[in-house]
This record gives sequence, structure tokens and C-alpha cells, in this order.
Amino acid sequence: MAVDRERVAELVRELLVAIGEDPERPGLKLTPQRVAEAYAEFFSGVGEDASAPLARTISVTRGPAPDTLPSGAVMLRDIRFQSMCEHHLLPFAGHAHVAYLPGEQVVGLGALPRVIDILAARPQVQERLGEQIADAIAGSIDTRGVLVVLDAVHECVTMRGGRQTAASTVTVAARGVYTEAAARAEAIALLTGGRT
Repeated sequence: MAVDRERVAELVRELLVAIGEDPERPGLKLTPQRVAEAYAEFFSGVGEDASAPLARTISVTRGPAPDTLPSGAVMLRDIRFQSMCEHHLLPFAGHAHVAYLPGEQVVGLGALPRVIDILAARPQVQERLGEQIADAIAGSIDTRGVLVVLDAVHECVTMRGGRQTAASTVTVAARGVYTEAAARAEAIALLTGGRT
């Protein structure tokens, strides 16, 4: 579902009036269109299938390197993401760290950031975002376990209320063997390098 840019622009114009501003003022005249274009980008994941990037898998036994079967986890760290908090429509941004224990199939490493990009480009809360990423991976490829660690700074925390400018939020979503405390702790230590 594409963002209705025209309607967003109309609503931003109304919002400017509601806060006591003049939408015809030179500095604000193009703001409704600019916000509409930004929102089209921010919310481009609404209605998109987040598992689509995971549809193309590679066999570990019959693939291009069958002599290098993974015995442990596949991990991708420091995937930059940004999203929009659904509570205040303020951004939050940070890094995602993803690990999965492959079965017979693996995916290209570029597929994991695309899954995160799709799910982050929606009105979100960080807790649900991590769970959705884990579900998309666990539900799309043959895994023995999935772990997703998100570390993000929320502008609803840094810009309003207590204005805690140095605060970040860390969430963990685990599936399969990573629901066991020891396996989860080891993977988190490898994924975050002791940063969380």
C-alpha cells in the first residue's frame, strides 16, 4: 500500500494551522509536500512482505561450497536501522545484530538487512520490531535458532519528557535453541562484542 502523499500534505497543512503557524509563510510553504515525501519513505514497508528477501535460499550440502558446512551460527552485526515510533511518530534508530543456526538452507547475507528495512519502515515499537524480524527469519528458512538484538536511541526519550540524551534501549528476541539462557548469552556476547 503506497502512502497517499496528497492526503499527508493536506493533513500537515492542517497541523501547521493547528499549532498556530501560517502554512503560507515562505519557510513553511513547501513543508507539507516535503513531509509527504519523507513519510512515503519512512512508511514504505507498510503492506510489504518482510519474508520476501528470504525466499531465495542456498543449500549448504548441494550449494556452491558443500565442503564448508556451517557448524555454528551465522551472525551479522551492526546492521543500521531507523524506524518511527508509533506512539509519538518520532524516529528511533540504532543497530540490529542477528544470528541464526542454519539447518539445510542459508540465505545471502544481504537478505537480512532487507528484512529489517521492510519491518522498520512502518509505525513501530522496538519490542515488536525485534519479534517480527525473528519470526520472519524463523518462519522462512530452516533454522535451529534465531536471535535478534536491537540497540536503539528513541527521540521520544531524548527530545521530550526526561530528555535522556545518552539513553538507548536494548531488546532481545529469541527462537529455537536461543531461548535457552546459555546459548542466548553466548550468542549475545559474540553479536555485541560486550557492548550491551
